[in-house]
Formats: sequence, structure tokens, C-alpha cells
Amino acid sequence: MTATSGSGDASTGGSTTTSSGDPATTGSGGGDASSSSGGGGSPDPGFQPCPATGACKILPLGDSITFGLGFDGGYRVELFRLAVKDGHEITFTGTQQMNGPAMVEGVPFPRNHEGISGETIQQIANRVPTPALREMPHIVLLHAGTNDMYRDPNGADTRLGALLDELITEAPDALIVVSSIIPFPGGANAVNTYNATIPGLVEARAKAGAHIVYVDQFAGFPTSELGDGVHPNQAGYARMARVWYEAISEYLR
Repeated sequence: MTATSGSGDASTGGSTTTSSGDPATTGSGGGDASSSSGGGGSPDPGFQPCPATGACKILPLGDSITFGLGFDGGYRVELFRLAVKDGHEITFTGTQQMNGPAMVEGVPFPRNHEGISGETIQQIANRVPTPALREMPHIVLLHAGTNDMYRDPNGADTRLGALLDELITEAPDALIVVSSIIPFPGGANAVNTYNATIPGLVEARAKAGAHIVYVDQFAGFPTSELGDGVHPNQAGYARMARVWYEAISEYLR
């Protein structure tokens, strides 16, 4: 797994506090239906963000894709199921409208998150540290940038870098997991350009000592798993969950 950075979440067209505008939905997206690969990689061998006892607190941070537009609870449902199935104790933090099922795998599902529909990278950054880090997480999952792709993709990488620096400063003991954004066919060229910058952003900060890793949510993500051309359907969210889980499972107790 490689240490790098990047993030972005989509907005519009499916759930959460909606924003103005919505990405277009035509075109092809990110590859075949094979499961997405994710890279992770410990920024520091021996680094352990999760407590020895009690739940590891995970902050899902982003926009409507983090909220789960199109499937109640989004990727958080399958991510929680995978963790419980493997005997890990996790919970989700965040201050936004709770959603998701009451129970998963016979365990109460933590319905918290910090995903707001329509938000750009800068708007997400405006929630750090307050209210996003009101309850300090052990792990942050960041997927951000989809809304920038149709509003103003220029400088998105710079804005992402500033958000990463803010998270590193405000949550220095947390593992920050940054992903490329999933396909958005209506802005495919902008997505490709933006995603290409993310590994380098993460790698530079990891080399400087930050607890940060990169995962690839774009690779292998088929457009058939975009329910509305922007947001995943249930299968797409499950695909995202597997990529997140591959990156964080080694850190869970």
C-alpha cells in the first residue's frame, strides 16, 4: 500500500442536504466492474491510531457521497459490516443528519457522519476543526472534490492540499485516509487531472511525518454502479467500503 493523499466527494442528484447544481450524468466513467484497488500503507511502522479497548472512532468526511445519496448510509453500511464480521469494534463520528439502518450484522449501526451534499473542498475545509472534529476521531476517511469538478476544477489540488494540512494540524494523532474521487462522467477530464495529483499530495505529507495514506476509489469503478451518473448505487457504495476497509483494517483492534 502506498502513502499518498487526495480526496473528494460528489454532490447533487441523490441525497443529503442538496446544493445548487448537479453534475451531468452522461459519458463513461472509471473502468470495469472488477473491485477497486486501494493503496494504503503505514506512514509509520508502529503507528496505532485506534485504542486498545473501546471502539475506534472513524470520521466519514465529504459531501453527498459520504452522506450516502442513493443508498441510505452509503459506504458506511458495508464498511461497518466488514469490520464487525472480522471482530473489530468501530463507530462513526460526525455532526450531520444521521442516516443508515438501525442494525447491521445484529449490531446497532452508528448512523453519524460528516457528509453534506453539494459541498466543495473549500466548504468541507470550513468545517475543520468545527464542527467536524468536535468528537476527535482516530481515523478520518476523506473523499472530496466531485463538486469542484463541475463548479471550478482549477486549483482543486491546491484546495485539497490546504484541507489535508488543516486535518493534519487539528488531528495530529489520527490516521487520515485520502481517496481519489469516483468517476463523474460529466467531468471525466477534470476528474482524471485532479485524481492524478492526489497521490503526490499525500506522499509529500507522509514523508514529512504525517499519519496519512492514499486509497484509489476511482480504479475499476464501473459507471454501471453509479445510480444517477454521480452517486453510487448500493453495489458502488459496497465497492467503496471494500477499498476503505482494505486501507484501515490493519489499524483496527
